[in-house]
Amino acid sequence: MSSRHHIEDFMRGRIIGKIEKGRKITDVAREFDIAHSVVSRLWKSFKTTGMCSRRHGGGRVRRKQISRKTVARRLRAGGLYARRPVVCVPLTRQHRTARLQWCREHHNWTEQGWACVLFSDESRFSLSSDCRRQLIWRESGTAYRPENIQEKDQYPTCSIMVWAGIMINGRTRLHVVANGTMMDQRYIDAVLLPHVRLLRGAVGDKFVFMADNATCHRTLAVQDCLDREGIQRLVWLARSPDLNPIENVWDALGRQVAGRNYPLTNKNTLIRALTEEWDKLPQQLLDNVQSMVRRVECCITLHGGHIPY
Repeated sequence: MSSRHHIEDFMRGRIIGKIEKGRKITDVAREFDIAHSVVSRLWKSFKTTGMCSRRHGGGRVRRKQISRKTVARRLRAGGLYARRPVVCVPLTRQHRTARLQWCREHHNWTEQGWACVLFSDESRFSLSSDCRRQLIWRESGTAYRPENIQEKDQYPTCSIMVWAGIMINGRTRLHVVANGTMMDQRYIDAVLLPHVRLLRGAVGDKFVFMADNATCHRTLAVQDCLDREGIQRLVWLARSPDLNPIENVWDALGRQVAGRNYPLTNKNTLIRALTEEWDKLPQQLLDNVQSMVRRVECCITLHGGHIPY
């Protein structure tokens, strides 16, 4: 018998009993067909502890090799799935309070009211993409729980900035910002006058212009221009891209550009791709401005926290 085999407690008792009666260890080992060293250790253990039963958990711990597929299968069986964490800007308590208050103030706005709002934004696009795809295990439908969100503050390294605006049944042309920096006078000359003023004239007095709180959007020169042109501005919240429906359009534009057949090798090819894909985006996608009623309600329900949009 191999010395690695465990001996049942009943057999241990018989062995100890025979040795206690004066039998030699060698004779007992031969009688039970057990290695001499095993019987010797058993006798020494009995004299030390007074017990002949085997200690539970004794011996070398056996390690079981488990494959990644097995682990993934077990996690899925428990309702967990590998997903990339949702990336959101950090929100302080003050940010959440301000978001909640703003949404309560706009809770009575209807889809018809939001249809008069031009949602605008700048976005950056680069030739390279971030391929570090970190996965997390989470239950289905829990993407926006705090523990499943990865907050991220900075833009990735970019090479081109663009500006655009969307509203129900309409959009502006995609404007490429020269040198990648938007200053207030450039904002007036290249954005407000040729794009925003045009839509203001088409929509009429009910037209409302939404722009975030970037420095170039809040200067006195910009405000004077809006006042002169009779453009009503929608006061916007800090750190609230999830409330701005154009953010979803930027995501769609990025996917379309990344899926083009030919590689983007320089800024010119990137600009051409962005412009072409912007013009091809379906208006149905841009009409997600209609989701503002639901976004506001969701933000109120979540007490100003991140919303799943």
